[in-house]
Amino acid sequence: MAKRQMPFFKRWAPEWLVKIILFSMTLPGIIIFFLPLSNVNAAAGYYGCEPADIQFSVALFYAGYVGFYSLERRFFSFLAAKEYFLLFTTLQIVACLVCYFTREVYILFPIRFIQGMLFAGNVNLSLTQIFTRLNSERGREISFSVFFGILLCALPFNNLITADLIDSYNFNIVYKTAIFSYLPGLVFLTLAMSNYRTHVRFHLYKLDWQSFAVFSTILVLIGYIMIFGQEYYWLEDNRILGSVIGIIVLAGISIFRQQAIKRPYIDLRIFKYRNFKVGLLILFVMYICRFASGITNNYFATELHLDPFYISYINIFNLCGLVIGVIIACCMVLQKKRIQYIWGPGFLMLLAFHVLMYYSFDVQADEFNYYIPLFLQGLGVGFIMVPTIIYIISSVPASIGPSAAATALAIRYLGFCISIALINFFELFEKSRHYNAFQDHLSAIDPAVKSFLHQQTAKLTAKGMLEDHAVKASNKLLVGRINVQNHVRFAMDYYEMMMWLLAATILLIFLFPYLNRTALYLKSRRLSPA
Repeated sequence: MAKRQMPFFKRWAPEWLVKIILFSMTLPGIIIFFLPLSNVNAAAGYYGCEPADIQFSVALFYAGYVGFYSLERRFFSFLAAKEYFLLFTTLQIVACLVCYFTREVYILFPIRFIQGMLFAGNVNLSLTQIFTRLNSERGREISFSVFFGILLCALPFNNLITADLIDSYNFNIVYKTAIFSYLPGLVFLTLAMSNYRTHVRFHLYKLDWQSFAVFSTILVLIGYIMIFGQEYYWLEDNRILGSVIGIIVLAGISIFRQQAIKRPYIDLRIFKYRNFKVGLLILFVMYICRFASGITNNYFATELHLDPFYISYINIFNLCGLVIGVIIACCMVLQKKRIQYIWGPGFLMLLAFHVLMYYSFDVQADEFNYYIPLFLQGLGVGFIMVPTIIYIISSVPASIGPSAAATALAIRYLGFCISIALINFFELFEKSRHYNAFQDHLSAIDPAVKSFLHQQTAKLTAKGMLEDHAVKASNKLLVGRINVQNHVRFAMDYYEMMMWLLAATILLIFLFPYLNRTALYLKSRRLSPA
């Protein structure tokens, strides 16, 4: 058994079991992170709200995670590890219990934000405990890769394990499942952890809660604008306009405050490093392209009429790609491969996914045509994610590494929100454009239209429908076919835009050799996940 420098756990607890339990404590939080997106329509129906409200509930969880990330360290200094684990895990169970019993979306919103805060505390402590128990750089980077691999797999994994549950029960059954998944780890920690603390208790009288409040408000307003902006016609609505003004004012206050205080919430010196900014750009582009896969799943549901359970099985290929991509990327990081040799293949696979999907969108298709593209998408994301996070943190001195990690987390949140905004905007814009184009070319005297209406009317009358009703139904079928074509054309246009973005990113990666001047390794043994 390895020698323990810090006796957080009692001697009878084997080292391998401690590491498994610490990792398992992060799993329920990762699962409830993207849980509402596992079946947006079922969640919206259960809470009696719009799909946008469900997306906003995920953004609130994300905002709580990002906003509380930097403040969480002070609580770790105040509480012993055992107290910290038990308190935050118990509060997370209580939050899941509230989500299980409530059907009001306006109660769900603040609870989701609180869940994000609790997730930050639970995950940061678990990963910190694991990192301090690993003496080698190899072990820390493997642990880092495992954590982010689980996080990347959260969405397809949630779809797989909850599809049948949601189909058989009410949507809230997933929160009940999350509650029970916390209990084994909670019992083990209660029995196995000691009351050891690394330092004296520091009181919480100088918490920088002002920076937390300002930063979190900015994050929530960004999520609100990105998700509801299209629905409210952007700046034409006073709520969106007020939110934009609020972000500008609060951002100015936040920057001034960070430069003025002795211990900034996020140290702005990180932006002096060129490779740090390049890493943020790469991470942002990856997140924009990653969530474009939601269009594919929507296409499976609306155009191919696949049920959520079957879609979850198709996404197993995406899940396998993610796992294999993370493993290969971890091996390349451990072998000290140049970052261009990791980013290049990763973005090329994402480009291949978008190209294949562009030519595979059709009103009728066989699902096995999409197995390889989904696998390539997962492989590309798995290749890029972990090395990019390590690259961003490695680009700055270790003393300001936590600020770099917090900024990388904020960029991921921004990419998630902006991807939703882009999809919502282009869906409405492109569908309207193609609908008008179809109207300009289709008329009652068009031979193809006349043939379609005649065939559909004949089919319906042959099945017993009255002729005047059959004519009206045929016209509705024609409109339905046009709407299907509109959605397919929108998906193709959006993926074409992503293809150009990925092509520009690949050129950036291969044309700028200074990207390789940052050595990929985790400098601190007490580093928390970004």
